[in-house]
Amino acid sequence: MSSTEPDALLGPADIRELADALGVRPTKQRGQNFVIDANTVRRIVRTAEVRPDDVVVEIGPGLGSLTLALLEVADRVVAVEIDDVLAAALPATVAARMPARADRFALVHSDAMLVRELPGPPPTALVANLPYNVAVPVLLTVLDRFPSIERTLVMVQAEVADRLAARPGNKVYGVPSVKANWYTDVKRAGSIGRKVFWPAPNVDSGLVSLVRRAEPVATTASKEEVFAVVDAAFAQRRKTLRAALAGWAGSAPAAEAALVAAGISPQARGESLTIEEFAAVAENKPATDENGSDR
Repeated sequence: MSSTEPDALLGPADIRELADALGVRPTKQRGQNFVIDANTVRRIVRTAEVRPDDVVVEIGPGLGSLTLALLEVADRVVAVEIDDVLAAALPATVAARMPARADRFALVHSDAMLVRELPGPPPTALVANLPYNVAVPVLLTVLDRFPSIERTLVMVQAEVADRLAARPGNKVYGVPSVKANWYTDVKRAGSIGRKVFWPAPNVDSGLVSLVRRAEPVATTASKEEVFAVVDAAFAQRRKTLRAALAGWAGSAPAAEAALVAAGISPQARGESLTIEEFAAVAENKPATDENGSDR
């Protein structure tokens, strides 16, 4: 660990002082809940297994609680912040509290969903306290656009954490679970109580670890083709796959044919399939003629 001042991290009084100085009030619209406990952010960094050679991207750094903890360990931290006031203030906070590491910090003032390039070397890790209202789309977008990210640890609403880490057959297994597994091996990595946030949220939070797959899903179908099957399967999750995939395949018989060819029962439901099985279904989508009829 790099040497830093003992009080470099932000505590509750520091957070409120910074917020007051900036005239910042956390907004529900952007899902802002600032971590005010130094032990919690250090725990997140340890759980993420951040290494001294890591280039870490952080989404939604807010006032900088986790940012400073990451800078204690990582080689470089790139923070992506959409809020105008917070983005303008964060570099000064880093420079004031961790001057010896300030040259290893970079800020991107943008919506994370729009970022396609990051300054400096390619990121190797993603560590973030993701805003609850956009956690899943942001996570999947960043994993897709930055394949150099090997390890991810995100803090999200406990319910979202459960969905991301769910396995086939689990009642909360769904679109986030399957799509996250396209990129990574996913598991729950801990829980975070409400009292370490300001303001305290009405729900608990969970940590989710996502490690990039050593080998991509073996399939001749594209990601877009596989995800189209996933979306269709869970759009009507109470229906059998024969019925749920009728629109995707062109008809219920065509859906059944694709499922049988993939070795899957037409009476199965989406919540029972692995990402590999969804890929097999995508590979067997019937060809259609120009009128949309299956041939």
